[in-house]
Amino acid sequence: MPIRARIFAYSTIILGLIALALALSNWKGDNLLQFAFYIVFVALCSQMKVRMPGVNGTMSVNFVFTLLAVTALDPSKTVIVSVTGALTQLLWNSKNKLKLIHVMFNAASCATSCGLAYLIFHSEYLRSINSKFPIMVFWTAIGFFIFNTVSVATIAALSLEKPVWQFWKDNYFWTSPQYLFGAMLTWLIHVLVGVFGWEVSVLVLPCLFFVDRSYRLYLGRLEQEQQHVSQIADLHLRTIKSLALAINAKDVTTHNHLKRVQIYAQEIAKELNVPEEIMRALQTAALLHDIGKLAVPEYIISKPGRLTPEEFDKMKIHPVVGAEILESVKFPYPVVPIVRHHHEKWDGSGYPDGIKGEDIPIGARILTAVDCLDAMASDRQYRRAIPLDQAMDVLIAESGKSFDPKVIEVLRHRYKDLEKMARDATIEDERLSTAVKVERGEAPAAGFEASEGAPTTEVKRPQADFIASIAAARQEIQTLFELTQDLGSSLSLDDTFSLLTTRMKTVVPHDCIAFYLTKEDKLIPQFVQGTDSKLFASLEIPMGQGLSGWVVENHRPIINGNPSVEPGYLNDAKKFSALRSAISIPLHGAGNVIGSMTLYHAENDAFSRDHLRILLAIGSKCGIAIENSLKFKNEQKTASTDSLTGLPNARSLFLHLDSELHRSEAAGETLTALVLDLDGFKAVNDRFGHLEGNKLLQMIAKGLKVHLRPNDYVARMGGDEFVIVLPNVPDAVVEERKKQLASMVAEQGRILTGQEVVALSVGQAKYPSDGTNAEEVLAEADRRMYAMKEIHHKMTKGLLALQESTAAAALEETTQESSIDQVDTNVT
Repeated sequence: MPIRARIFAYSTIILGLIALALALSNWKGDNLLQFAFYIVFVALCSQMKVRMPGVNGTMSVNFVFTLLAVTALDPSKTVIVSVTGALTQLLWNSKNKLKLIHVMFNAASCATSCGLAYLIFHSEYLRSINSKFPIMVFWTAIGFFIFNTVSVATIAALSLEKPVWQFWKDNYFWTSPQYLFGAMLTWLIHVLVGVFGWEVSVLVLPCLFFVDRSYRLYLGRLEQEQQHVSQIADLHLRTIKSLALAINAKDVTTHNHLKRVQIYAQEIAKELNVPEEIMRALQTAALLHDIGKLAVPEYIISKPGRLTPEEFDKMKIHPVVGAEILESVKFPYPVVPIVRHHHEKWDGSGYPDGIKGEDIPIGARILTAVDCLDAMASDRQYRRAIPLDQAMDVLIAESGKSFDPKVIEVLRHRYKDLEKMARDATIEDERLSTAVKVERGEAPAAGFEASEGAPTTEVKRPQADFIASIAAARQEIQTLFELTQDLGSSLSLDDTFSLLTTRMKTVVPHDCIAFYLTKEDKLIPQFVQGTDSKLFASLEIPMGQGLSGWVVENHRPIINGNPSVEPGYLNDAKKFSALRSAISIPLHGAGNVIGSMTLYHAENDAFSRDHLRILLAIGSKCGIAIENSLKFKNEQKTASTDSLTGLPNARSLFLHLDSELHRSEAAGETLTALVLDLDGFKAVNDRFGHLEGNKLLQMIAKGLKVHLRPNDYVARMGGDEFVIVLPNVPDAVVEERKKQLASMVAEQGRILTGQEVVALSVGQAKYPSDGTNAEEVLAEADRRMYAMKEIHHKMTKGLLALQESTAAAALEETTQESSIDQVDTNVT
């Protein structure tokens, strides 16, 4: 509860306690039966309550008995009747958990209103003017209505931070006819009481029941209409959010920006006391002001470098197109002028219409300032974010030039608070499925068109001397000739990158070069050399992010982009590049883009169109050469790796074992080889299928790698045999390792099959005592493994024989008992 609402609530409670104390001080012992009946009646009538539309409260007809008590009872009994009705209405069958302050406020408000109504009815001054009973009851009802509804409306309006007068007029003024009807009913009952006695007051109940039913029907219909209006308003708001989501589909960097701008703009508008109509228009325009970007090509919107004049001309149409799109919506408040003019400047140098000063709509002036502030303080494709304080300094410097000074003054005092509000606000991350690949649909009806080169930024350079130009051209031709001749001479990926790096340094000067290759939905650096190489080598750039991600996703080159946007996806202010310009081209393989080649430079605008032309000329050849080197590397890996388990195969094992034996001989160390074979693996294949058998081999291969040291070596010989090479390991450690591996193999078998079906036989041989070369060591380990396997086999066979004999003995004993039972039966 706001502080003003709290002060008003406590003041009302104190005033109510005073009124209650004064009333009780005048207690009289007469009319106790009538008082008791009024207490009961007012409690019953409190259940005839209807919920008021627009506010969290109810209205009851029990005030009629308050008016009857005012006319017939002393002030103490009257106040008690009124407070009883208020508390019963508030607490009986209440669905909400009420706080003590709410209960006390309602009771105090009712006590005060009842006391004032009592003073009005018994006022000597009013009676001197006109003492007729109907007139006095009329004034009493009006007084009770005003005091009671104004106090309740005030606390509600202060809590909701709304104007009190407007809130009372919208939500309570329309209930005044009910009080006038109550005054008329009180006068009729008074006349009947004068003839038949106060007991006739019971007739009030059916009358009030009729009134209650009528009000319920009326308010029910009113609530339905308000619900319909609310649904239309919700539909309107959802339409606005859907349009904002359409903007997000074109430019994903603006999504949170739109929500933040909306928060900033609303608070600035409140400070400037703009009309409610403009507030609502600004709330909508903050979400939709960039909807005209739907007409701007996507490569321009997401371009991570500077725009060309032609591209900027295309970008400048978005306020006009946005206004035309929204014009057809027919908003009930002026959204269109704000959207059309949100790029106008205070001095008239903006676009599209060049208006200036207060001719620019106030909503557009607010939106322009907050839009610029948040854009500078947020990451963009073409630059990193700058600190918020620094962005605010830029706006202050442009006050009176680009921005309205009044708006900047408010923003200068509030921008830190507004930033905190924007960060604390819950912003839903609603993303469209723009990255989904649709598999169906092979080609359009008209067929495909070949892709063309992308428009690029052309940087003018001074006209060179023609002799120097001829020399440079000859050097360029010679370098390109040598490069194309050398490419493909080696299938080593590292050699290919090294060759490209050496040659590129002479034709396109740079401070850093990076080759990024695609892996799933990311770009992984494969080779980086030069300044900030550690930074660029540590990146895993999401597709579409940064310079290189944009180049690969759009299949377009970029020239003189900002290198700092490469690590922008990390949102880490500590990771940035000091380099100032970059040029990047996509690397095309045989079928698609395999990555990008990006060159960075420490100077601004260091690359020219000639540099881009050279890179594009060799780009396809570089892409093919890198793709071939990658294929060769993969083939090498396949030739030395077991395809099922990913472990080295037999060929790799012998090469590694020979190398380790030479190393051990030179170092004077021992080397242990373990040959492992899975007992019961054939039964797994027979009972559970070969797919499950393959799965078991994969599980055991992973388990073997977990139980080995980094310098140990494990390979798959074939089938269910594995070999482990343990350099310089004591015999005690080897024995412990064998137990661990046997336990691991049995556990993997239980996990997969749920049964004890697999065991491990291990043969051990040691260099140099058991052999002097790889063949001898492995042969001895293999012989010992088969010896252990034979022991396991005999043990298993003996166990089965024992189980069979035990079962036969049990069967024979059961047969004998059955025969004895049969003889006993015959004797009987």
